[in-house]
Amino acid sequence: MEDSPWALGEEAVRGSGPAAEASAPVILSDEPGSFAWGVLAKRHPALIQQVRNAFPYGRRQHEALDTLLDEITNGVVQPLAAADHDHVRWAAWGREYFGRSWYDTPFLWAESYFYRRLLGAVGYFGTGAWQGVDPFAPFKRAELRGEAVEEELRILDTLVDAPAEERAAALLHASLWGNRVDLGFRVSAGEPAVGDAAGSALVADDSAVLWRLLPVGASSTVAVVADNAGRELIPDLILIDHLLEHRYAERVVLYVKPYPYYVSDAMTADVVDCLRRLVEAAGESRRIGGRLWKAMAAGSLEVRTHPFFCAPLPYEEMPEDLRGEFESATLTMLKGDLNYRRLVGDQLWDATVPFADLTTYFPGAVVALRTLKSDVIVGLEQGTLDAFERSGTSWRTSGTHALIQVRR
Repeated sequence: MEDSPWALGEEAVRGSGPAAEASAPVILSDEPGSFAWGVLAKRHPALIQQVRNAFPYGRRQHEALDTLLDEITNGVVQPLAAADHDHVRWAAWGREYFGRSWYDTPFLWAESYFYRRLLGAVGYFGTGAWQGVDPFAPFKRAELRGEAVEEELRILDTLVDAPAEERAAALLHASLWGNRVDLGFRVSAGEPAVGDAAGSALVADDSAVLWRLLPVGASSTVAVVADNAGRELIPDLILIDHLLEHRYAERVVLYVKPYPYYVSDAMTADVVDCLRRLVEAAGESRRIGGRLWKAMAAGSLEVRTHPFFCAPLPYEEMPEDLRGEFESATLTMLKGDLNYRRLVGDQLWDATVPFADLTTYFPGAVVALRTLKSDVIVGLEQGTLDAFERSGTSWRTSGTHALIQVRR
């Protein structure tokens, strides 16, 4: 795997092609008070402590976590050990950044490398007893078994008799909002319609274009690149069931991460946990879970992964085998904030740069379903941008706004 054509150095991290050639600075973490700075200075140290407390790790893991904490707060970026299975790949990706402060490296690269180092510290890739133990599993499972999910699944029953278009819109918005899925599911009598509740918080909405790309009965294949597990993966699976059951798609391929990443990112084990959660529920949720279970056995729903999904690279640099898979799909849905950053480039774009201009390289039609949780944003109308900028709120990073953007 180490001689893979996408195991590149500086060119891969910075990207190439039309997006990289445009004049937009790569986002770093060196500005105190910025969103990126806050992730490195506050979120990552807190996460190390949370992981430490979540498992009865031994002395070796505690010492490795202490070393990592000291490095990210006081030291410089260190390379992986020569014996690590992916040392060659990360040596190429980090060639320009080793020996620097973590804050002086591209934000996307720093985040990705932090999670790789965290997994190394707890022995995930080792040969000992902690090999393959997901350090984030307790957080994901607690959310999945929480009362919020229970309530959202009960609300799902109110959609059973909703008109087809209204149900489709509700489930799309539920998948979009993830951990605010009540905005999408609540379509019961006396409550705001989807367009009033969720639509008012959208900064861009190409949902009509999305549905036109998936005519009923057209034997379409839809690729869905998942984001988070637990409470956010449940509505993704429910939307997938709707696509299959109502013949918007003949086949769906669900892409997940090959190993733990960004705390809550979905892996195959998380898909299984969510399916079991649906099957064990009551009412419409159980029926959906049963259909999805059978769809996997029949091949109309397939779960796949690829090492690229845990790489610090933009989608411009995807390997040819993955490019071929997306090219064969009628439509690729990229879920979440991280996928958006990788799709358009983690750069300080003018927010009015057209989404289509930055995604021309993508093999086939693509839709971004994203709740805004980072500084990157493109494809806005000037009037929309001006209104949000005047609001004085942290609308780009607070998770209170979202977008649906399509490039045909």
